[in-house]
Amino acid sequence: MKFDTASLTRLSIHHVGNKGLEQKVTLSESEFSPGDGLTDKLEKFFLAKFANAHERFHFSHASSLKFNEVYSYCENIFADKEAFHENSRSIARHLFESTTHPKIKPGELYVCHFINCEIAERVVEAVGIFKTEVKSGYFDVQRKNRDYTISYLEGIDSNKFDKGCIIFNTQQDQGFVVAIIDNQNRGEEAQYWRTNFLGLTQISNEFHQTNHFLNLTKEFISERMTEEFEVEKTDQIALLNRSVEYFTKHETFDKEEFETEVFGQQPELIESFRNYDGEYRQNYDVELEDSFGISPQAVKKQSRVFKSVLKLDKNFHVYIHGNKDMIEKGVDQDGRKFYKLFYEDEE
Repeated sequence: MKFDTASLTRLSIHHVGNKGLEQKVTLSESEFSPGDGLTDKLEKFFLAKFANAHERFHFSHASSLKFNEVYSYCENIFADKEAFHENSRSIARHLFESTTHPKIKPGELYVCHFINCEIAERVVEAVGIFKTEVKSGYFDVQRKNRDYTISYLEGIDSNKFDKGCIIFNTQQDQGFVVAIIDNQNRGEEAQYWRTNFLGLTQISNEFHQTNHFLNLTKEFISERMTEEFEVEKTDQIALLNRSVEYFTKHETFDKEEFETEVFGQQPELIESFRNYDGEYRQNYDVELEDSFGISPQAVKKQSRVFKSVLKLDKNFHVYIHGNKDMIEKGVDQDGRKFYKLFYEDEE
């Protein structure tokens, strides 16, 4: 997904309140036409963050795609550019109808049309839908005559929006290809953007497979394993490190190979992992393959939350990155617990 040559051709702006709180939706009468200098800044504002959005989605509906509102409105825009603004108003109305949770903030909605967007080695047009909810304060300093004045204003952070999606005009019969960003991606109120408003189903690509299998492994080692086995914290950390190491040094994932490299010759531990694997797939309603290409982007994302730190009271944090045999646990004659660290070089 690249936007080096992408251009913003149309833009409509509306304000969407929270229907559940009896707020209103305010629709603009016509499109907004930014000047050349502002257009460049808006393109960067809308598109820059999607360089790191590696998950892919399709529009979906239980009965038929034609009943997915946003899919239909985007289909109309791709078919007739002159229908852009009226369909942007329909998108705003649909978002308003989906905005009922009391924690959802009101905000501006931006519907955009882009050309020359590159995805999967194809150059296509796209529709972008973005929402800003949080305003930031700033001081505005102006020169007046021979003096300066200062005033406090509120505006939108030019480096980020709160929610966004880009719908690429490809794979139309499958529900288009969609990339999303949601800064509030947890909790019930976060589901309205992806589920209630857009009605998306995730595409099972390499990023999806890698991301879920790493998350599955982290949950098993950090939570389930300690319930079924007596395990030292250092052993947990070593297993987490070996899990990430496997995904880092291999280009393709093989489940049996992974189990052997991470858990070694421990059949009871491997059986427990396989049982948890089945529960995970059912709980998250995902289909995971036993063999797939590994996504470096997903590994980089998940490795940030694989904790390799041993926390000792509030005095020490010990970071364990490799050989767990170089750390030894014990208790002295006064009953105080300790760790002994072995090393060869000091930096």
